[in-house]
Amino acid sequence: MCGIIGHIKLSGVIDQHIFHGMVKSLEHRGPDGEGVFISSDRKRALGHRRLSFLELTNLGKQPMCNSKKTVWVSFNGEIYNYIELKEELKSSYRFITGCDTEVILAAYQEWGIDFVTRLKGMFAIALLDEEKDELHLIRDRFGIKPLYYGITEDEIVFASELKAIMASKVFPNKVNKSAIADYFVYRYIPSPKTIWQGIKKLPPANYITINLKDLSHKILLYWELSASNDNVEVGILASETEGILKNSVKQHVRADVDI
Repeated sequence: MCGIIGHIKLSGVIDQHIFHGMVKSLEHRGPDGEGVFISSDRKRALGHRRLSFLELTNLGKQPMCNSKKTVWVSFNGEIYNYIELKEELKSSYRFITGCDTEVILAAYQEWGIDFVTRLKGMFAIALLDEEKDELHLIRDRFGIKPLYYGITEDEIVFASELKAIMASKVFPNKVNKSAIADYFVYRYIPSPKTIWQGIKKLPPANYITINLKDLSHKILLYWELSASNDNVEVGILASETEGILKNSVKQHVRADVDI
């Protein structure tokens, strides 16, 4: 478990003390390290709390950037097929770490935002593209990893937990009464609502792209579960399912720490 945090402002500058407090609020999600990137004009900031299980050296530190320092990523989760993707990308990208975070950077540079359809894993990803003036927030197919965000007229704040967003002091402590009603009906608060007014939860299998010139944005569904009515013998289904499960478990247990 790691924690990601971000703050973008169109006017004014980011209070660095407050931003470090936002990052500190997620210390429990990542006890192994902290990283912060703040742009020179103090209008864009990314933060990360790290729990290390791949690339235990400092090379895996986040936020991580590409060689040109034009694309930055803060990522929570695990990409299970990162080794296969790395093999596919190594002819066009020079890797310097052994972690799955750098594979995200390489894949984005190679395939653009469509790279997300190639990922197998659980993830909440923030990609800041300073050349295109875009921010991408991405959540995994089943919403295993949380990702919250709030957008006003001139700033956006996002994080792995609501407490970090509230620590930004951008949003008032006003409860979303509709979300409370939903909780008593469903026993949870469905996406995109949260308990706080002005803050949303990115739905599973969605990504949001924000234009950093005016904060206009769009949310896109990149995957949905499908089923066919093909008639397949039970024995064949069982054999294929066993193979898929074995391969999935094999990828899940990749780590540089003891399982």
